[in-house]
Amino acid sequence: MIMSKDLTTSEGQPWSDNQHSQTAGQRGPVLIQDYQLLEKLAHFNRERIPERVVHAKGSGAKGYFELTHDMSAYTKADLFNGKGKKTPLITRFSQVAGESGYPDTYRDVRGFAVKFYTQDGNYDIVGNNTPVFFINDPLKFPDFIHSQKRDPKTHTRSQDMQWDFWSHSPETLHQVTILMSDRGIPASYRTMHGYGSHTFKWVNDKGEQFFVKYHFRTNQGVHNMSNELAAKLCGDDPDYLQNELFNSIEEKDFPSWTLYVQVIPYEEGLNYKHDIFDVTKVVSQKDYPLMEVGQMVLNENPENYFEEMEELAFSPANLVPGIEPSADKVLQGRLFGYKDAARYRLGANYDQLKVNRPVNEVNNYHRDGFMSQGHDGSANYEPNSVNGPTEVPSAKTTPDQLAGETGHFKPYDTDNVSAAGELYRLFDEGEKERLVENIKNNLGQVKSRDIKVLEAKQFYQADPEYGESVATALGLSVDEIK
Repeated sequence: MIMSKDLTTSEGQPWSDNQHSQTAGQRGPVLIQDYQLLEKLAHFNRERIPERVVHAKGSGAKGYFELTHDMSAYTKADLFNGKGKKTPLITRFSQVAGESGYPDTYRDVRGFAVKFYTQDGNYDIVGNNTPVFFINDPLKFPDFIHSQKRDPKTHTRSQDMQWDFWSHSPETLHQVTILMSDRGIPASYRTMHGYGSHTFKWVNDKGEQFFVKYHFRTNQGVHNMSNELAAKLCGDDPDYLQNELFNSIEEKDFPSWTLYVQVIPYEEGLNYKHDIFDVTKVVSQKDYPLMEVGQMVLNENPENYFEEMEELAFSPANLVPGIEPSADKVLQGRLFGYKDAARYRLGANYDQLKVNRPVNEVNNYHRDGFMSQGHDGSANYEPNSVNGPTEVPSAKTTPDQLAGETGHFKPYDTDNVSAAGELYRLFDEGEKERLVENIKNNLGQVKSRDIKVLEAKQFYQADPEYGESVATALGLSVDEIK
């Protein structure tokens, strides 16, 4: 027989009665001196932290990364040096647009985020299950997300809003094509690829620089879900993807991914045929083939979802020596945005929470703020004469050559259509038919004919067959979109 523990308040005092409030007589009213009631209600009111503005609905697991190929020729990052090295990690997979209670099987891009607990601090790869994104300038991100959220008047998701934004932002065409294809509804988190999406910079111990793209390839095979099954599961099991991942790990069917990178020599990257810093573009694997790095295995479910998933905070600014950001404009915006969102959602000391705490020792001059803990009376300023922590010159980022006038510039790579066309031509006839049907079911709900025509024109520019098929499905004439 398991002995029960004494019930206490959060301050450790014994709690005599957790079933009945203190009242003035048997029928009340309730007494304000019942501080245990007040504390319980006050804590309950604060049990829900603000949900993430994007990626609110998600789930994940813990595991490890094992390096199968030493990458020291390209990066001095500790986790990628020394074949066989294992690094603990935690992942979170998510929906982008919906709220925390949204159905898992809604057509949406999926977040794919990994936090590596390295010996040099936390390293986060915060990507999606697609190799590109909708926009290529961070200034447009709030507007894009607004178009995916609820209509201010009707308070419902709006096809008119999202297609209005997409049709007037032609750089979205590649991602829209992926989203409307079979890949728009993965059959499970375990059966989708993941991507860092952006271009990053690797630096080796000689100071040589390379650009890299991350590809997590699922070892379970890619499997997607039909519209019919997705709609059924929205009602039968709105947490289907979360449950599927959790149950597979509980049953010791541990999912895994092989991490590959495309390595692009520095000068070649600057002169590539497409802008490698534009996250709406891809780097051809024919030009730079995938190189295997290691295996990611998830073998442990969270013990407490709130502490390990809701309080988990990722940021692409969590970089370690040997890995640096590139000039990707959206990445540059995210370097600020993610940590700022965590400070709003979890407080100034969110990085002291267990799930966000690095495995190596932390020494800095940050002090105080909500929920500050673990600080002693040492100096909280620098310079000082009391042996406070000092800088590590070897961790300095490598320089890039910059030149030009300041200003508000459009992307210099204005090809927004060829990648979507190439993707369309990779699809077999069945995939093409389902793509057009999905566009019809979504874009077809839009009230404005002008938006339909504008979007169909972009599909036509990507591939005439693509555009004509969409136009026919929407009841537009082909002449309107040429």
